[in-house]
Amino acid sequence: VLYNAAKAFSIQLGVGEDYTLLNPVIALTITDFEMFSGGERIISRYRLKEKDDLTDYSDDIELIFVELPKFTKELNNLETLVDKWLYFLKSANQLTSVPPQMGEVPAINHAFTVAQQSNLSRKELEILEKRQMFLHDNRNAILKARQEGEQIGEKRKALEIARQLLDVLDVETISHKTGLSVAEIQQLTVDS
Repeated sequence: VLYNAAKAFSIQLGVGEDYTLLNPVIALTITDFEMFSGGERIISRYRLKEKDDLTDYSDDIELIFVELPKFTKELNNLETLVDKWLYFLKSANQLTSVPPQMGEVPAINHAFTVAQQSNLSRKELEILEKRQMFLHDNRNAILKARQEGEQIGEKRKALEIARQLLDVLDVETISHKTGLSVAEIQQLTVDS
């Protein structure tokens, strides 16, 4: 774990780049076994410290271990967001739906969907992907139609304003104020 965290930290920079460009690395390890025996702590955090007086050397690398077997709360006893995530991580493979106690957390709903998809067959995944592409295409078509409708409405409004200004302003000024071309405004004078 430490090796992978150090590697992730070190590969951020190219040759000759400044160390201030480095971002901190947090290595999160979630286990389905007890990694550190003898303790009740579910989440353990480690940093590089001086051995005798325990001053931090750097906060650039942090190791976090989550030991799921040590989490024993039942669904009706979940109090915090962390409790809800730990319960989800420990029980996701047994859940058929997101329990109401956890449903108000959108990220857990999304994680549940992802977890369900990981259990689908290749054929089921293809069907799901096609359905998602269809929905995405429909959303894009609606968005494009709305944008086109707005553009048409703006154009009509500009033409109407230009018609009203024909009696009081010259064509160039109307063009400048409405964004219409001189040719479009001249066409209005012909059509009127």
